[in-house]
Amino acid sequence: MEFVNKEYFLLLLLLIPYLIWYLLYRKKSEPTIRMSDTFAYQYAPKSLRVRLIGMPMLLRLIAFVLIVVALARPQTHNSWGQRTVEGIDIMLAMDVSTSMLAEDLKPNRIEAAKSVASEFISGRPDDNIGLTIFAGEAFTQCPMTTDHASLINLLQNVRTDIAARGLIEDGTAIGMGLANAVGRLKDSKAKSKVVILLTDGSNNTGDISPLTAASIASKFGIRVYTIAIGSKTLAPYPVQVGGTTQYVNMRADVDVKTLEEIVSTADGHFYRATNTAELKKIYADIDKLEKTKMDVKKFSKRYDAFQPFVLAAFIAMLLEVLLRLVVFRRIP
Repeated sequence: MEFVNKEYFLLLLLLIPYLIWYLLYRKKSEPTIRMSDTFAYQYAPKSLRVRLIGMPMLLRLIAFVLIVVALARPQTHNSWGQRTVEGIDIMLAMDVSTSMLAEDLKPNRIEAAKSVASEFISGRPDDNIGLTIFAGEAFTQCPMTTDHASLINLLQNVRTDIAARGLIEDGTAIGMGLANAVGRLKDSKAKSKVVILLTDGSNNTGDISPLTAASIASKFGIRVYTIAIGSKTLAPYPVQVGGTTQYVNMRADVDVKTLEEIVSTADGHFYRATNTAELKKIYADIDKLEKTKMDVKKFSKRYDAFQPFVLAAFIAMLLEVLLRLVVFRRIP
């Protein structure tokens, strides 16, 4: 905790003359009576009122100290912190075309992919990770960051209806998705730079071919891991008909050959995930990648913390007044 106005602590010096005045004034103001011998009162029990005789004074001092602390404006610690961690730079390139709604993975392909990717991100707190999504077009959902809470939040907001809503064109532009991810990694200084590309289809649109994007990745030392998601047989696919959901069987249209050529060009590995367990194993294998050192900066927000001191001072003053007017009330 830090104090913005430390000069207010000089007010605590006023306690010294106040204590001297109080002790002298109390000695002069207390009523006295002459006794020939006080032996009879030596072992007399002390009442509660006698035991608490100094409590109002103590509460008054506590209230004053708390008010001074509040005036000094206490705040939580706020600073940029920098540390060196072991990690790699990773871009996740995820297919969000409408075919990702097929339910051969539970509850469907897109939700299974998001769930496993979230676990992967959570398990690598020191890595710089970003997210690219693509259908007929590609764009960056989240640039590379170590703020994984924000990244996971953006990942969970990914939907497959962005093409249906006209936000991007429908289709599967694998080359565009890979190129977008490579563009985010090309200037990275990390020793290991990786793209994890997940799709359930074949490249059928886009201005950049997958192999061209893979060649660019190889030029910048970026390894590409491709994941073909979906069963090798028919998969149930939901279709809206007259306000109801009906299912049709859809055959997986994954261009395995192109995905294998991508990893051959970009020094990666090709995986096939037909269920959630296989998808988790794939991410576990990728988790064994080489690590590299990088500097991470973290920022903690500052906010005022005087409220508890003001509340405690108010309670102390209230108790002091109650004791003085009720327990130690004097009748002239």
